[in-house]
Amino acid sequence: MSDKTLQIRRLPDDVYERLSFRAQRQGRSLAQQAVVDLRTVSEAEASAGSRRRAVVQRILADLEERSPRTLVPAPEELVREDRGR
Repeated sequence: MSDKTLQIRRLPDDVYERLSFRAQRQGRSLAQQAVVDLRTVSEAEASAGSRRRAVVQRILADLEERSPRTLVPAPEELVREDRGR
């Protein structure tokens, strides 16, 4: 266990009450419950980030596998045609 500490000043009443309720329900001190809650949030964010990276990697791999598309008609042809109107 680390010796690092965190002090929170001006904790809103509603946040304190919810933290206190969860701590009592779980048989923990306020400090212990705060650590559990912070760890839960931190792990959820890390997990969400991992999922996002995996999705991006799948999309990039899919794009690399596809052959380049040829646009018909070519965009420049459409511009020239439009200018001729």
